[in-house]
Amino acid sequence: MEFFRQRNDIPFMRHALKFNIVSTLVFVLAVFFIVLRGLNLSVEFTGGTLIEIGYPEPPRIEDIRQALAGDGYPDAQVQNFGSAREILIRMPNREDLDTSRISERVMGTLNALSGPAPELRRVEFVGPQVGKELATDGAMALLLVIFGIMAYLAMRFEWRFSVSAIIANLHDVIIIIGFFAAFQWEFSLPVLAAVLAVLGYSVNESVVVFDRVRETFKKKRNMSTPQVLDHAITAMISRTVITHGSTMMMVLAMLIFGGETLYYFALALTIGIMFGIYSSIFVASPLVMWLGVSREQFVKPKKEKEEAVV
Repeated sequence: MEFFRQRNDIPFMRHALKFNIVSTLVFVLAVFFIVLRGLNLSVEFTGGTLIEIGYPEPPRIEDIRQALAGDGYPDAQVQNFGSAREILIRMPNREDLDTSRISERVMGTLNALSGPAPELRRVEFVGPQVGKELATDGAMALLLVIFGIMAYLAMRFEWRFSVSAIIANLHDVIIIIGFFAAFQWEFSLPVLAAVLAVLGYSVNESVVVFDRVRETFKKKRNMSTPQVLDHAITAMISRTVITHGSTMMMVLAMLIFGGETLYYFALALTIGIMFGIYSSIFVASPLVMWLGVSREQFVKPKKEKEEAVV
């Protein structure tokens, strides 16, 4: 299915160096913010108390935040959970707080507010050790996915394609994490899940582009390597618009209408999808070209038949 057909090939490779300079600068900035500022880890990773509270009518979230801050909980995180009538309060671990009585104090603070009466639904405590284990397991999951993708690409393609795709995928992951470090957005388990999803999404895009490049090398024997890459990418434009357009519609719907619970998850997906499209065209493809890919690596020369000697 095609929305449109591009008659002339778009000269992507003509501007490859410029875009890779921009990519390098963005990548270095992302690493800088990760090292300098670090990640704003959520309660799942740092440990703390989670309190779920229900209301008969939707409460004002900002009033609850101000009341908790005035009662000695300025670092409490308040967000809607499930519906507008349910809220989730995350309380980081602090040495001056008695974890066994936090829920009682919070309920006392909320009962003092004017408006609908709150109802305590659930209280969960995540200890520092559990949070540390979750952070370690999450990092291990990310590394295993990266190594799994590297192994798949190494078997699926010639080594130049594999190296290019791996660099492009790491480029996407580091930039997503860099955004969260730069703006100190909360990095939670859903965000980690979004990063893992983006890895799979990016590698799928790279595989599709590289498959078309490989086919073009075999069919278009009169084209140079940059022309082959331009032709292959241009041929994928319609598919890219349909696939990524429909995906972005869903992700943007979660970002705009999903509330605070899904906000950072959808935000990580949005950043990852945009950079995934960009990296497969302007990072992975130029790297393949600069690593020396050529037609001879895919098309075996025909052996001339030896004439019989009479």
